[in-house]
Amino acid sequence: MTKVRTLMAGVALATIALSSCDDDLSGIGNSLTNEADKLNITSTTFNLDTRTIVADSVLSLSNECYFGKVKDPETGADVTSEFTTQFHLLETMYISPEDSIASRWNGIGAADSCDIVLYPESPFMSKDSLLAMKLRVMELVRPTEEGERYYSNYNPLERGLVRTDGLNQGKMFTYRSLTDTDSLKATSSYLNNIRIALNGPYTDKDGVTYCSDGKGSGYGTYLMQQYFKHPEYFRNSYSFTHNVCPGFFFKITDGYGFHAKITNIGLRIYYKVNLNDSIRNAVLTLAGTKEVLQTTHVTNDKEAINLLAQDNSCTYLKSPAGLFTEVTLPVDEVRSGHLNDSLLAAKVIFQRINNNSSDERALGTPAYILMVQKDSLHSFFEKNEVPDSKASYYTSFSSSTNTYTFSNISNLLTQLWNAKQKGLAQDANWVANHPNWNKVVLVPAKVTVNASTYTVTNCEHDMSLTSTRLVGGSGNPNDPVQISIVYAKFKE
Repeated sequence: MTKVRTLMAGVALATIALSSCDDDLSGIGNSLTNEADKLNITSTTFNLDTRTIVADSVLSLSNECYFGKVKDPETGADVTSEFTTQFHLLETMYISPEDSIASRWNGIGAADSCDIVLYPESPFMSKDSLLAMKLRVMELVRPTEEGERYYSNYNPLERGLVRTDGLNQGKMFTYRSLTDTDSLKATSSYLNNIRIALNGPYTDKDGVTYCSDGKGSGYGTYLMQQYFKHPEYFRNSYSFTHNVCPGFFFKITDGYGFHAKITNIGLRIYYKVNLNDSIRNAVLTLAGTKEVLQTTHVTNDKEAINLLAQDNSCTYLKSPAGLFTEVTLPVDEVRSGHLNDSLLAAKVIFQRINNNSSDERALGTPAYILMVQKDSLHSFFEKNEVPDSKASYYTSFSSSTNTYTFSNISNLLTQLWNAKQKGLAQDANWVANHPNWNKVVLVPAKVTVNASTYTVTNCEHDMSLTSTRLVGGSGNPNDPVQISIVYAKFKE
């Protein structure tokens, strides 16, 4: 038995390798086995049914935020990305002793200025880097919580989670900073940034106003004096967000053409210190990083998205929170007449349809897509799972072939078949009660792969601007989408 399994495994690997290079699977049996252990190798293809489905909203907790507002050239409709973030206490955080602070408010050390800095990269269009945009940063009533599920339709304003009397600061900005000098931008350490000053008076949730005379930074002074009065609030990020700074919501209020990934966020408090009869400048920096919760709120034009979903001449993949492709796998047909055969390989190629638009602002093609069972779509991301090549798979876009290829999903087909047999044994109406049992969904995904082990360490929804069409749909005018199957069994 061990010899049989080993041989089968070797044949499977060789078959996959061959089928990845050539769709002609005839004659594999003679090339892989000798006369003593020859296998019967057969191959066939089945057509796949595919259609576009609307994503509506997706899990938005991510290590990255996206921000901006653009007009989708494919639909002519607006796409807006906004976000919330908390701030993380860095291990190197240090505030000078209170009695050494030069500036004072109500007799206690005070800040001279304060700002939030956003570091954007990967702009939607680099030539639009000087388009004027407007944002507003607003203080939250309470922090986003660990364990809660925040989807891309999560809007703190609509849920009443923004303080009506809290920090509310507007800012006109461009992707390329107009305040930093050219010489500074030319340095190797320079990072493109958007700086939002938080100066002037600030009133906290208890009604205490800081820097009411307009001198210095009320919010920076609030943070510093909270530290001096309640150092226990600064022991960890959880205590900080629940007692001092629950976080902020960043909203686009005007403008078009800017959309970028926000890779880092800094909250900086500047103050002066009396040191050996001299005045020194000091700064305290807090970071909005992956150690704290960040959510992206996406607004799509539902009418425009639904209109694309109704196009049955192809199927769509569109992010953020846009369109997915549903695939019905012919599990029963694959197993019919082959119940005693081993399913060695099941290969699917999804052909991308070229974008013939001359609009230079066309959205990019998803770099990775995930294949996951339809009924497990939400739980896959909520449980922070990664593709296991059994129930879920991922693949990257090949620009040379203009395709997405899943080389072997035989494990999934076998799992679905076994689930159906087990279900029918307990419930005659199992299929009717599980209408999605043989359906999977293709989803634009951001996949992180360990460079040393080549294993996937993280998989989340792609929240960038992407869109592509695939061959398929009920009115497909092209060759049908097919799955190529390879069976094997020992000769009797």
